[in-house]
Amino acid sequence: MKGLAGRPLLVPYVTGGITPDWTDYLLAYQEAGADAIEVGLPFSDPMLDGATIQQASDRALARGATPDSILDDLGTVSLRVPIVVMTYANLVLRAGIGRLAAAGVSGLIVPDLPLEESAGLEAASAAAGIDLVLLAAPATPDDRLREICARSRGFVYAISVMDTTGERDSLAGSAATLAARIKAITDLPVLIGFGVSSPAQAAEAGRAGDGAVVASALMRRVLDGATAHDLGRAVADLRAALDLEVPPGTPHAEVSGHRG
Repeated sequence: MKGLAGRPLLVPYVTGGITPDWTDYLLAYQEAGADAIEVGLPFSDPMLDGATIQQASDRALARGATPDSILDDLGTVSLRVPIVVMTYANLVLRAGIGRLAAAGVSGLIVPDLPLEESAGLEAASAAAGIDLVLLAAPATPDDRLREICARSRGFVYAISVMDTTGERDSLAGSAATLAARIKAITDLPVLIGFGVSSPAQAAEAGRAGDGAVVASALMRRVLDGATAHDLGRAVADLRAALDLEVPPGTPHAEVSGHRG
C-alpha cells in the first residue's frame, strides 16, 4: 500500500463467514467503489469490538466459520482491490502468515498485539508481502506515535475514540486531532475508524485524515437482513460523500496491493 495521490480512501468491513454467501459482500463493496476491504476473522473474545461486531462474530462462529474456511472462501473470489484482514494475535499465530498470503491477503491488523512484541510478526509479514497496519489512539503519547508511524505499513489506522468499535451519532472531535498529529509525522495515509457510521461522518473523516474505515454500521445492516445489493448501495453512498470532498479532475488515490 502506498501514499495518497488523490481521493479519500474508503475501506468497508465484513465479518468473514457471517452468511453463507458472505463473499458476495466483497464483490458488492468493490463495485461500489471500495479502495480496499477489511475482513474480520471472528474471535470468541474480541476485546476491541463493540456489540455489533461481537454479534456478527457470534453469528459467523455459530455457522461454523473458521479462519481456514474464511481464507478458503477468499481464495475463490476474484477481486481487484486489496484485502486487509483484521483479527487477534491468537488466530494469526494459529493460522500463520503464510496461510494469509496464500489466500491473497495484502494487509493485516492485529489490535491486541503490543508494539513491544510485534517485531517478529512485522518481519514475517514483510517477508510474505503483507502490510502490518498499526493502530494509534487519541491517548497515544507523541514518542510512541512516532514509533507507530515509523513501523506501520500500508496506512496508519487512527482510532477515533478511546472505546470499542460501534455506531455513533457523530464523529468524535478527537478523530481530527489525532489525524492531524499523525499526518504531521508521516506520509502514510491516515484512515479513521471506530464510529464512522454515515456518509456525512465518512466525509468528515476524509477531510480530517485520508479516508475512513466503516464496520459496525455495515454489519448492523447484515444482522438486520441486508443483502449484498443493499450493502453495495450503502457503500456507494459512502463513496459519493467522500468524493464530494475532492476537486474535479483530481486523480484517484490508490491503495496498492494485488490479489494472489
